[in-house]
Amino acid sequence: MRRREFISMLTGVAAVWPLAARAQQAGTRPRLAWIHPSALLADLQENGSVRAYRAFLEQLRKLGRVEGANLIVERYSGGGRQDHYEELVRNVVQSRPDVVFTSGSEIARHLKAATTTIPIVAVLTDPVADGFITNLAHPGGNVTGAAVDAGIEIWSKRLALLKESLPSASRVGLLCSRAYWENPGKAGEALRAAAPKLGVSVSGCVQEGALQEAGYRRVFDAIQRDRLDGIVVHDQAENFTNRKIIVELARSAGLPAIYPYREYVELGGLMAYAVDLPDAFRHAADHVDKILRGVSPSELPFYQQTRFELLINLKTAKALNLNIPATLLGSSDEVIE
Repeated sequence: MRRREFISMLTGVAAVWPLAARAQQAGTRPRLAWIHPSALLADLQENGSVRAYRAFLEQLRKLGRVEGANLIVERYSGGGRQDHYEELVRNVVQSRPDVVFTSGSEIARHLKAATTTIPIVAVLTDPVADGFITNLAHPGGNVTGAAVDAGIEIWSKRLALLKESLPSASRVGLLCSRAYWENPGKAGEALRAAAPKLGVSVSGCVQEGALQEAGYRRVFDAIQRDRLDGIVVHDQAENFTNRKIIVELARSAGLPAIYPYREYVELGGLMAYAVDLPDAFRHAADHVDKILRGVSPSELPFYQQTRFELLINLKTAKALNLNIPATLLGSSDEVIE
């Protein structure tokens, strides 16, 4: 991707500004670079369609950080093109923003490699397991934020819940990028370890190339050819951006699925074992505000969510001819009729 293509992704000013301390001394507005791996820039707005992204900007406003008045927000999207993430990050870092905000491990990994001085606030799954930090309470470097995963065991929990909703299932897939399926300490490893105890086999429904609609259609074509009984959808940011097409493809294939966030179930997904994503984004905004007030990211503990909720869409269950066990319905936090 050429540099001018990256510049076209940016909303806000395009000039190169000095670092935070000098910017504040000069009385200029601090610059926040918001990089998302795949979202539409129109969604990264306070009036956008995604609650989590709205929550981030609304919380900044509550803290006195008002875009256009005393804060500049520059928005970038990688468009789900993972092979271009590194170049996108390099361009952003070269512009020297005061703080960078992101969600998703792949962009965060490139950011961490590109700079040790610009503060990075990130919403991540498990920043310790992913090697960004060694301690949630004492990050120690330039990366802090919010963790939305209670550890790798959450994947075995999701697989167990899917199996409980579909006792006859024997073959289940994980919808994810290759790294999450193959690398040690990731979701694929957890599912492979849990599968024999649940009487199922698991396979990787791996997305190659750009994580966009055409790629998801190819993966679901393969899922149907392989005659999988159900899928576990990974919580990577690119999947969340494409949640509507994922839910639609699962519905068209008559495929039960368990998802990582409420938003999938509200779109018609069968079930989710989910964290409160808007809450995580609000805490990320708190971190951005503190950094702009002079607190070092190394001194800001990662916020970790500890409460998970089970949501079940009964309408979807009926469409799939599933009889959800009463025990599972009884343990759910919310049943959508």
